[in-house]
Amino acid sequence: MTNREQYTPGPASGAQVRKAGEKWTLILVRELRHSPEKVWQALTDPAQLREWAPFEVDESLATVGATVNLTWMGTGRLQATTVTRAEVPAVLEYGDIRWELEAFGVGTRLTLWHNIDRRFISWGAAGWHICFDVLDRLLSGTPIGRIAGPEAMEFGGWQRLNSEYARQFRIENPALPPSAPEH
Repeated sequence: MTNREQYTPGPASGAQVRKAGEKWTLILVRELRHSPEKVWQALTDPAQLREWAPFEVDESLATVGATVNLTWMGTGRLQATTVTRAEVPAVLEYGDIRWELEAFGVGTRLTLWHNIDRRFISWGAAGWHICFDVLDRLLSGTPIGRIAGPEAMEFGGWQRLNSEYARQFRIENPALPPSAPEH
Protein backbone atom coordinates (compact mmCIF):
# COMPACT_ATOMS: atom_id res chain seq x y z
CA MET A 1 0.00 0.00 0.00
CA THR A 2 1.20 3.52 -0.77
CA ASN A 3 1.11 6.39 1.73
CA ARG A 4 -1.82 7.84 -0.23
CA GLU A 5 -3.81 4.60 0.04
CA GLN A 6 -3.21 4.59 3.80
CA TYR A 7 -4.18 8.24 4.27
CA THR A 8 -7.41 8.98 6.12
CA PRO A 9 -8.13 12.55 7.23
CA GLY A 10 -8.72 13.12 10.92
CA PRO A 11 -11.93 14.60 12.31
CA ALA A 12 -13.08 18.13 11.45
CA SER A 13 -11.26 20.55 13.75
CA GLY A 14 -9.50 23.89 13.93
CA ALA A 15 -12.09 25.73 11.83
CA GLN A 16 -14.50 28.57 12.35
CA VAL A 17 -16.63 30.88 10.26
CA ARG A 18 -16.98 34.64 10.60
CA LYS A 19 -19.97 36.35 9.04
CA ALA A 20 -20.20 40.05 8.23
CA GLY A 21 -23.40 40.67 6.30
CA GLU A 22 -23.21 38.63 3.12
CA LYS A 23 -19.45 38.09 3.49
CA TRP A 24 -18.37 34.77 5.00
CA THR A 25 -14.78 34.02 6.00
CA LEU A 26 -13.55 30.50 6.64
CA ILE A 27 -10.74 30.42 9.21
CA LEU A 28 -8.66 27.25 9.52
CA VAL A 29 -5.80 26.79 11.95
CA ARG A 30 -3.27 23.98 11.72
CA GLU A 31 -0.11 23.35 13.69
CA LEU A 32 2.65 22.03 11.45
CA ARG A 33 5.93 20.43 12.50
CA HIS A 34 7.96 22.66 10.19
CA SER A 35 9.61 26.07 10.51
CA PRO A 36 7.77 29.21 9.35
CA GLU A 37 10.43 29.65 6.64
CA LYS A 38 9.78 26.17 5.23
CA VAL A 39 6.01 26.67 5.34
CA TRP A 40 6.39 30.12 3.70
CA GLN A 41 8.19 28.52 0.75
CA ALA A 42 5.36 26.02 0.33
CA LEU A 43 2.82 28.88 0.33
CA THR A 44 4.64 31.02 -2.24
CA ASP A 45 6.58 28.74 -4.61
CA PRO A 46 4.57 27.66 -7.68
CA ALA A 47 6.26 24.23 -7.85
CA GLN A 48 5.47 23.46 -4.21
CA LEU A 49 1.90 24.79 -4.49
CA ARG A 50 1.29 22.33 -7.35
CA GLU A 51 2.07 19.51 -4.90
CA TRP A 52 -0.59 20.36 -2.29
CA ALA A 53 -2.77 23.45 -2.92
CA PRO A 54 -6.23 23.53 -4.55
CA PHE A 55 -4.94 25.99 -7.13
CA GLU A 56 -1.93 26.69 -9.32
CA VAL A 57 -0.08 29.95 -9.94
CA ASP A 58 2.26 30.90 -12.75
CA GLU A 59 4.60 33.07 -10.65
CA SER A 60 5.83 33.31 -7.06
CA LEU A 61 3.48 34.78 -4.47
CA ALA A 62 6.36 36.08 -2.32
CA THR A 63 6.45 39.70 -3.56
CA VAL A 64 4.01 42.51 -2.82
CA GLY A 65 2.58 43.91 -6.05
CA ALA A 66 3.19 40.74 -8.05
CA THR A 67 0.25 39.91 -10.29
CA VAL A 68 -0.07 36.19 -10.89
CA ASN A 69 -2.49 33.98 -12.78
CA LEU A 70 -4.23 31.71 -10.31
CA THR A 71 -6.27 28.72 -11.46
CA TRP A 72 -8.48 26.83 -8.98
CA MET A 73 -8.48 23.07 -9.57
CA GLY A 74 -11.42 21.93 -11.65
CA THR A 75 -12.33 25.36 -13.01
CA GLY A 76 -9.82 25.74 -15.84
CA ARG A 77 -10.32 29.49 -15.50
CA LEU A 78 -7.38 31.85 -15.02
CA GLN A 79 -7.92 34.53 -12.40
CA ALA A 80 -5.45 37.41 -12.19
CA THR A 81 -4.66 38.14 -8.55
CA THR A 82 -2.27 40.57 -6.93
CA VAL A 83 -0.18 39.94 -3.83
CA THR A 84 -1.20 42.73 -1.44
CA ARG A 85 0.90 41.71 1.56
CA ALA A 86 4.02 39.57 1.89
CA GLU A 87 5.79 39.82 5.24
CA VAL A 88 8.32 36.95 5.18
CA PRO A 89 7.60 34.54 6.91
CA ALA A 90 4.58 35.88 8.82
CA VAL A 91 1.73 37.16 6.60
CA LEU A 92 0.75 36.58 2.98
CA GLU A 93 -2.35 38.06 1.31
CA TYR A 94 -3.70 37.83 -2.22
CA GLY A 95 -7.21 37.78 -3.66
CA ASP A 96 -9.64 36.38 -1.07
CA ILE A 97 -6.91 34.63 0.94
CA ARG A 98 -4.76 35.62 3.90
CA TRP A 99 -2.19 33.33 5.52
CA GLU A 100 -0.69 33.96 8.95
CA LEU A 101 2.36 32.01 10.12
CA GLU A 102 3.42 32.01 13.75
CA ALA A 103 6.39 30.16 15.23
CA PHE A 104 4.96 27.60 17.63
CA GLY A 105 7.25 25.27 19.56
CA VAL A 106 9.48 23.67 16.93
CA GLY A 107 6.96 24.30 14.17
CA THR A 108 4.41 26.75 12.81
CA ARG A 109 0.84 27.64 13.63
CA LEU A 110 -0.64 28.26 10.18
CA THR A 111 -3.90 30.22 9.93
CA LEU A 112 -5.85 30.53 6.70
CA TRP A 113 -8.50 33.25 6.26
CA HIS A 114 -10.48 32.54 3.08
CA ASN A 115 -13.47 34.63 1.98
CA ILE A 116 -15.81 32.09 0.45
CA ASP A 117 -19.37 31.87 -0.80
CA ARG A 118 -21.52 30.77 2.16
CA ARG A 119 -23.05 27.98 0.06
CA PHE A 120 -19.65 26.28 -0.13
CA ILE A 121 -18.21 26.96 3.33
CA SER A 122 -18.26 23.30 4.48
CA TRP A 123 -16.89 22.17 1.09
CA GLY A 124 -14.04 24.65 1.46
CA ALA A 125 -13.29 23.55 5.02
CA ALA A 126 -13.21 19.87 3.99
CA GLY A 127 -11.01 20.61 0.98
CA TRP A 128 -8.55 22.81 2.87
CA HIS A 129 -8.40 20.23 5.69
CA ILE A 130 -7.20 17.61 3.21
CA CYS A 131 -4.83 20.09 1.53
CA PHE A 132 -3.25 20.89 4.92
CA ASP A 133 -2.71 17.16 5.54
CA VAL A 134 -1.08 16.84 2.11
CA LEU A 135 1.09 19.91 2.84
CA ASP A 136 2.27 18.48 6.16
CA ARG A 137 3.26 15.20 4.52
CA LEU A 138 5.01 17.00 1.65
CA LEU A 139 7.08 19.08 4.07
CA SER A 140 7.87 15.94 6.11
CA GLY A 141 9.36 14.27 3.03
CA THR A 142 6.55 11.71 2.65
CA PRO A 143 4.42 13.25 -0.10
CA ILE A 144 1.11 11.60 -0.99
CA GLY A 145 0.28 13.81 -3.97
CA ARG A 146 -2.20 16.62 -4.29
CA ILE A 147 -5.82 15.81 -3.41
CA ALA A 148 -7.80 18.90 -4.42
CA GLY A 149 -10.75 20.16 -6.43
CA PRO A 150 -13.06 17.57 -7.98
CA GLU A 151 -10.61 14.78 -7.08
CA ALA A 152 -10.89 15.69 -3.39
CA MET A 153 -14.68 15.49 -3.56
CA GLU A 154 -14.36 11.91 -4.81
CA PHE A 155 -11.89 11.05 -2.06
CA GLY A 156 -13.47 8.94 0.69
CA GLY A 157 -12.70 11.22 3.64
CA TRP A 158 -13.97 14.40 1.97
CA GLN A 159 -17.65 13.45 2.30
CA ARG A 160 -17.28 12.77 6.01
CA LEU A 161 -15.37 16.02 6.58
CA ASN A 162 -17.92 18.01 4.58
CA SER A 163 -20.73 16.68 6.78
CA GLU A 164 -18.76 17.22 10.01
CA TYR A 165 -17.92 20.83 9.11
CA ALA A 166 -21.52 21.52 8.05
CA ARG A 167 -22.71 20.31 11.48
CA GLN A 168 -19.95 22.27 13.25
CA PHE A 169 -20.90 25.48 11.41
CA ARG A 170 -24.63 24.76 11.87
CA ILE A 171 -25.34 25.03 8.17
CA GLU A 172 -27.19 22.83 5.74
CA ASN A 173 -24.92 20.31 4.05
CA PRO A 174 -24.92 21.48 0.41
CA ALA A 175 -25.95 19.05 -2.30
CA LEU A 176 -23.11 17.57 -4.28
CA PRO A 177 -22.74 18.24 -7.98
CA PRO A 178 -24.02 15.30 -10.08
CA SER A 179 -20.49 14.08 -10.94
CA ALA A 180 -19.36 13.65 -7.31
CA PRO A 181 -20.25 10.23 -5.89
CA GLU A 182 -21.58 9.94 -2.37
CA HIS A 183 -19.61 7.58 -0.11
